[in-house]
Amino acid sequence: MTPTPRRTVYLDHAATTPMLPAAIEAMTHHLARTGNASSLHGSGRAARRTVEESRETIAAALNAQPSEVVFTSGGTEADNLALKGLWWARLRDDPRRRRILLSGIEHHAVLDPAVWLAQHEGAELEWLPVDQLGRVRPEQVRAAIDQDPASVSFVTLMMANNEVGTLQPVEQVAAIAAEYGIPVHTDAVQAIGQVPVDFAALGVDAMTVSAHKLGGPYGIGALVVHKETQLVPVLHGGGQERDVRSGTLDTPATAGFAVAVEHAIKDQAEEAGRLTALRDQLVQGVTGTVPGAELSGDPVDRLPGNAHLSFKDCEGDSLLLLLDARGIEVSTGSACNAGVAEPSHVLLAMGYDDQRARGSLRFTLGHTSSQADVDAVLEHIGPVVERAMSAGLQNVGRNN
Repeated sequence: MTPTPRRTVYLDHAATTPMLPAAIEAMTHHLARTGNASSLHGSGRAARRTVEESRETIAAALNAQPSEVVFTSGGTEADNLALKGLWWARLRDDPRRRRILLSGIEHHAVLDPAVWLAQHEGAELEWLPVDQLGRVRPEQVRAAIDQDPASVSFVTLMMANNEVGTLQPVEQVAAIAAEYGIPVHTDAVQAIGQVPVDFAALGVDAMTVSAHKLGGPYGIGALVVHKETQLVPVLHGGGQERDVRSGTLDTPATAGFAVAVEHAIKDQAEEAGRLTALRDQLVQGVTGTVPGAELSGDPVDRLPGNAHLSFKDCEGDSLLLLLDARGIEVSTGSACNAGVAEPSHVLLAMGYDDQRARGSLRFTLGHTSSQADVDAVLEHIGPVVERAMSAGLQNVGRNN
């Protein structure tokens, strides 16, 4: 007798979310067509029309102008283009502009290029402190700028933290920076479709978006760049995308991207309400039944689909694997480099001790999440934590 397949409970939507059927349909339709969007013949013009219609759809959903949407291979490239492009453009105009203001909770797609600029280009990184909820305070940004406004290159601050889900005061920070003529970049990868995002209203100069976080395909994203903001290109070649990002455009992916953005923005308010209810039920169920379990990040001003929880006397990796064995897929609050688990840089920046930073799990819900998923977590989390704690105590005994 063939066993019944186990249902997978997928709660790692912050890492990637399943493609929307409409996005798959749009992308596969164009995969069957041939045409380089830079070619002048009929097939090329048809491809160009698809790309430009996709650009217009994305721009309208984000309240930007179509010319401000620069397609990239994803969020990482968009962040690199923003940081390096702003750095070189600002330095070209004034060699004193060497200070980059950023928080210690940024995604590595922002942190690593910033560190690279410090190591190879002489950038001076200034780390904006965050409070215990993982939020940068606008007054601290002003204080950092006031030290020497003429030396600031730019500010970069994510809209929503990818680990703990705390929302950042990007609009207020952009307003402060504008008083000094300082550009602001925001990584909005986690925010699109979860909370309202209005590029023009935010007042930022550049904003990063990624398709696969909101139901679109992998391998495509965009940097939304204000029409008056200057960037030095990182890639050189055919001069596509306003000569800011050269490379043959992925026409099918732009079509899938546009559909995903349009759906995410259209359904945002309704979906946020649904996810918030499921998330709160998950958080209350776990913290109410598992001793020592605590929510990380802001309990209110956070992404609706994010539930980041820390567990006393447990290793996050152990919890993840034990849940995975039961068909529940989540992620940890730590990064694993070269096989060695390290505490999350986000949690350490928030003032967590090493143990709590290592003993965390991130549950993130999305458009396929259901009540049954939450029920499964609440059914299994207690026994999983008990087993992980027991394994941890055994390891301590052996080490002693």
